[in-house]
Amino acid sequence: MLEQELNTYWRTVVDTIQDAVMIVDTDGTIVTVNAAFADVTGYAIEEVVGQSCTILQCPTCNRERGQSDGHWCPLFRTGRVRRHRCTIRHRSGRDVPVLKNAAVLRDKNDQVLGGVETLTDISALVDRERQIEAFRRELSAQDGFEGIIGQSPAMQAVFAMIENAADSDAPVIIFGESGTGKELVARAIHHRGPRRAKPYVKVNCAALAETLLESELFGHVRGAFTGAVQTRQGRFEAAHGGDIFLDEIGDLPMTTQVKLLRVLEEKVIERVGDNRPIQVDVRIVTATNRDLVRMVAEGRFREDLFYRINVIPLMLPPLRERMEDIPLLAESFFRRLQLKSDKPVETIAYDTMGKLMAYGWPGNVRELRSAFEYAFVACPGGAIQPMHLPPGIVARSATVPPVTAAVSMPAAARPTTHAGLSSKDILISALTRAGGNQSLAARLLGVSRGTVWNRMRKYGINPRQVLISQSE
Repeated sequence: MLEQELNTYWRTVVDTIQDAVMIVDTDGTIVTVNAAFADVTGYAIEEVVGQSCTILQCPTCNRERGQSDGHWCPLFRTGRVRRHRCTIRHRSGRDVPVLKNAAVLRDKNDQVLGGVETLTDISALVDRERQIEAFRRELSAQDGFEGIIGQSPAMQAVFAMIENAADSDAPVIIFGESGTGKELVARAIHHRGPRRAKPYVKVNCAALAETLLESELFGHVRGAFTGAVQTRQGRFEAAHGGDIFLDEIGDLPMTTQVKLLRVLEEKVIERVGDNRPIQVDVRIVTATNRDLVRMVAEGRFREDLFYRINVIPLMLPPLRERMEDIPLLAESFFRRLQLKSDKPVETIAYDTMGKLMAYGWPGNVRELRSAFEYAFVACPGGAIQPMHLPPGIVARSATVPPVTAAVSMPAAARPTTHAGLSSKDILISALTRAGGNQSLAARLLGVSRGTVWNRMRKYGINPRQVLISQSE
């Protein structure tokens, strides 16, 4: 193609580009722009040709003009600008975030004639970044207690106990069903305690074979057994000065229980294959989902060890005993998955929340989190409906009157009224008729228990106050 033909088609080429294109001379006077320039800046071609490029009020260029090195534009100082994020002033007066690329234009004698610049509108990207950051801040605020979510009285009592236990150096044992968050509590005790700057070592006693457990806990010397080709430090030595978390302590073999008792009483260990004592300074935190009292009575757990680790017992309630925390947990899991997923999943339907509130959750918080992971796979977009939950949850949940409205995320965007629940007075009336029972009040109103709980939180209603007013 001849140079003359290229010049003829230049306007068609640049007008096809979706980014704004601007050509300036060496003084910064705008020579020409493409059609997309008007979409990005709001200025028509005839309004800017012949004008100074300062009309766009780019902060980078403004700073450059304030310097005394003789360059009014970074392009003519460096010769090239690549992927520079800045803002320009739209004709309407608002600032538009753009991604700028530019290069100088030279003639055949390598003399600078001017510059060409492209401006990509990244408003949608910036809005997305701000939304993600807002979600992160909200999640951070929501996860204020070491990542453990809960506002129920039962969890508030747990948080208070964690604070008290963290200040002590005595052994802590965490009782709770599988999936209640025992590991999170153990980590919180470490982070809140005086040993927070020292090691935190976790050992799952149920995950290690009995033949390897002692070596993992206490280490071994070279030649102690087949495969021990070199001396190895154990987990207790690794945790020296800090905390060690022994999960599933109820699965510890009797022979290992004897050695653990010695560690608790004498603060010493012996590596497998060696009889030299090694001093260790560790704080022991244990956890179990087993009934250790029964195991002691049956001779399957040492009584003396039980009393040594059961100095500060901490009981974690199952999810079915703190159902008022389900909306908080559900929203937290939803937000986290929303940040990770590219799917346009925007809401949780009210009747879906009702199914969550009506289910017994034998797998506790872990099962609830897995349910949302499943839902994000099953839901193509929009609201998560009951059909998007795992089949077992829907089948085993109690019947809840369907509600067609949706819970919009974030919470600030949720509707403030609802059919059958339009005011604080109606809610108080339903709670009074139900004797303060939130589940019964929800059935009276035809909504889910989670909806009732959210409205109680919004209006600052305490169920105890309802009972007191009812008795007066």
